[in-house]
Amino acid sequence: MSGKFRLSQGGRVDRAKPLRFTFDGQSYSGLDGDTLASALLANGVHLVGRSFKYHRPRGIMSAGSEEPNALVTVMRDEARVTPNLRATGVELYDGLTAVSQNRWPSLAFDVGAVNDLVSPFLAAGFYYKTFMWPKSFWHKVYEPVIRAAAGLGKAPELADPDRYLQRYAFCDVLVVGSGPAGLAAALAAAETGAKVILCDEQAELGGSLLAETGLPLEWRDATLRALAGNDRVTLLPRTTAFGYGPHNMIGLAERVSEHLASPNPALPRERLWQVRAKRVVLAAGAIERPLVFPGNDRPGTLLAGAARTYAARYGVKAGTRAVLVAAHDGAYRDAIDLFHAGIGIEAIVDPRAEVTGPHADAARALGLLVLPGNTVAGTEGRMRVTSVEASALNGGARRRLSCDLLLMSGGYTPTVHLFSQSRGKLSFDGAAFLPGQAVEAVRSAGACRGIYELDAVIADGTAAGKAAAQSEVVSPRGFLGALPPSGKPSGQLSFVDFQNDVTTKDLDLAVREGFRSIEHIKRYTTNGMATDQGKTSNMNALSLAAGHLDKPLPQVGLTTFRQPFTPTSFGLFAGQARGELFDPVRRTPIHEWAEERGAVFEEVGLWMRARYFPKAGEDMHAAVNRECVGARGGVGIFDASTLGKIEIVGKDAAEFMNRMYVNPWTKLEPGRCRYGVMLREDGMIMDDGVVGRLTADRFHVTTTTGGASRVLALMEDYLQTEWPDLDVWLTSTTEQWAVIALQGPKARDVLAPLVEGIDLSREAMPHMSVRLGKICGVETRLFRVSFTGELGFEINVPASEGRRVWEAIYAAGEAHGITAYGTEAMHVLRAEKGYIIVGQETDGTVTPDDAGLTWAVGKLKKDFVGKRSLSRPALATPGRKQLVGLKTSTPATVLEEGAQIVAQAKGAKSALGHVTSSYYSAALGHSIALALVADGRNRMGETLYVPMPEGSIPVTLVDPVFLDPEGARLDA
Repeated sequence: MSGKFRLSQGGRVDRAKPLRFTFDGQSYSGLDGDTLASALLANGVHLVGRSFKYHRPRGIMSAGSEEPNALVTVMRDEARVTPNLRATGVELYDGLTAVSQNRWPSLAFDVGAVNDLVSPFLAAGFYYKTFMWPKSFWHKVYEPVIRAAAGLGKAPELADPDRYLQRYAFCDVLVVGSGPAGLAAALAAAETGAKVILCDEQAELGGSLLAETGLPLEWRDATLRALAGNDRVTLLPRTTAFGYGPHNMIGLAERVSEHLASPNPALPRERLWQVRAKRVVLAAGAIERPLVFPGNDRPGTLLAGAARTYAARYGVKAGTRAVLVAAHDGAYRDAIDLFHAGIGIEAIVDPRAEVTGPHADAARALGLLVLPGNTVAGTEGRMRVTSVEASALNGGARRRLSCDLLLMSGGYTPTVHLFSQSRGKLSFDGAAFLPGQAVEAVRSAGACRGIYELDAVIADGTAAGKAAAQSEVVSPRGFLGALPPSGKPSGQLSFVDFQNDVTTKDLDLAVREGFRSIEHIKRYTTNGMATDQGKTSNMNALSLAAGHLDKPLPQVGLTTFRQPFTPTSFGLFAGQARGELFDPVRRTPIHEWAEERGAVFEEVGLWMRARYFPKAGEDMHAAVNRECVGARGGVGIFDASTLGKIEIVGKDAAEFMNRMYVNPWTKLEPGRCRYGVMLREDGMIMDDGVVGRLTADRFHVTTTTGGASRVLALMEDYLQTEWPDLDVWLTSTTEQWAVIALQGPKARDVLAPLVEGIDLSREAMPHMSVRLGKICGVETRLFRVSFTGELGFEINVPASEGRRVWEAIYAAGEAHGITAYGTEAMHVLRAEKGYIIVGQETDGTVTPDDAGLTWAVGKLKKDFVGKRSLSRPALATPGRKQLVGLKTSTPATVLEEGAQIVAQAKGAKSALGHVTSSYYSAALGHSIALALVADGRNRMGETLYVPMPEGSIPVTLVDPVFLDPEGARLDA
């Protein structure tokens, strides 16, 4: 058996496939095709959770993603624990285990329900007024209690073992929603030959048609067969369109294996689709609106349309005897269908004085009791509704109506969330907000724009699919706000937001407290701030607020519809960016060689780089001193593969370089190099590097290790948006080239026997030149550059040949005492020459002049990125921090990087600057440091102080070039 409330026939469930599941430890049976909600209702279970604030009993209220009450945690194993799933959207599978939330120790007996008893003291905003006193209680009492009570469900503690994939897709037409409007739109678009994607959040495509029989269902089946047979149509069930971005970029969340009892490990759990569509058709339907009346939150209280869906689609009776509280004509059709499904209709309570129309007449013809001009004075029942008290608005007699099912229907709220996210403007038609002026290439069709009759919906979808003129909008006529009160107060709370326990009294209080903006009212009361984002509460809250403010509803405004449409897993957004893939460890081709020789590594950007190569008994300082001496006195070899590399090609390549960098490039001869400085638009140094001109139309650009991606991004931005007329191509080649830096007076001697086709002599290959040839039989781009101040070469070879060439150079250098050095020695060597590192000597506030690089700025250039900013008065103000060298009076004292620099040893009130780099120099026999100091170049020879806990350290300002200021060593 699949439950005592299962109908003997009907529905779309497979009665030949029973499924077992548990809820709060109790075992139940359902059918293939059930949701957890329909299976629980089939077993007579209505109590599924507790409300957030008052811990009141809550039952299933809807049949879709708008569900505010039935939040559960589903557990497959210890690592696969998913809280806050809507039971209405959880597909049943054999062995499913679910538990209720927000209760302790059990759902039936919840200690937190004491909050309900003191609810008069817990009105909206009580925390602002209560937790202010006494102040000493906040950290000791209030904060621990609030933190313990906060949140819904329990977050998993173990890492998610499942896979999440992401993909990009393009289509001519994306249709969101597979109800009658969506199916018609997709078919019409597909018949024109367009590439179509149709998505729907439900397991089956069809939307509201899945609760129909006869011709509507036959039309749905025929339409789906036509779409499935078209190879230009992609059908995506179980796929929620959760976000609408600029330029018709739509985010889709596809649940791939969540519904399977034993998922294939090769399948992802979810897939993120990022779809770029030429045109979008929104056919998202409408959400039935609940009514606000005293006691409207008891378990057993459902939306009328949801009860009809459970009966027609799942073959489940939500109860045996129902009272329907209706405020629009469509609800009478629900009553008739439920009556035919075997649910007794005790009465239909309708606040309207006169109720006419075909559906109402048909209900009366069946003998159903209709009570026009009546309201609901209250309800009874704790864990499930047992009766409703109806009261005539004219002061007539009250009537107690026994029931185990209370149905409510206040009309429909068009689902305009995605349209609003697209920045489209909404219009108010008197009963609901509808799509108005669109910003993107988007059309709305069917119920989401206020059209409800089936024939009109299909016609509207067809028109939208063909991108034809939209048909006339049919206004949804429903009831807004609370039912009229009865003459005698019931004392029961009337709930507007069921999940956050927001009542009519809370909204009234917010207005009396002085809140006028609906966004402020929302935050004060928390209406619409729960996981359902107010899908069933926002319109009623707006209506009530408008009444209190005595304003037309459109003037009160509308709260913002934010992404995502429904809660979306973090795993979906992370995709495969987890663990090492989240923070990838990039290794150079020489990494293993360095590892084999005991290198100590450090992370630099995304790269793992050798920091130093210690020998037996050496600490870092000893190893670095030895490496520096080896590079200065003989020859050192360094892995520079991590440098960013960009190939810039095209007849306008020189002009493009001229605009991007401060330096002039048009007259740079092929075969020559130049140090390039790139600025941000605000005139501050962004990156630097050596650039080689290989041919008239080709540049090999290097960037800092950490700056490669942002430099390329800035270049692409300007090329695509500012200078699309330039004939230029940009290609990232960072991973394509291994770079071996050979530095020192013996570098030429080591390299010469290995090189073919390149004259390494001083005259043929001067400093700052580049040549093409071969090394060890491998094609190479050989740069004569130095970051140490010594004779230097940078050998670029294909990454696949990097280690082989490195080992050949190292073997050739052993006769010359070659020394492998790491990044720490590289820092010392460059600091001795006063060479800056972007990000260390710069901090986002440093201009070329501040860094002593005025010589690099092309004086005759008309423009480059950041040029206009350099003319701002603030960047020429005397007293700006400038790059200087620091020398301590005690040779062995190495300053702390980042330490402040002040004018007096004691009593200094402000800092003049800070230390950017500081090392011990074995070549000079004393410590050195670089710093940014206010008006530094005019302070040369002054003594300033670096305050430290043990006392201030005096420092003398000197030229930042400590070694070989004439540059004689560059030519050995």
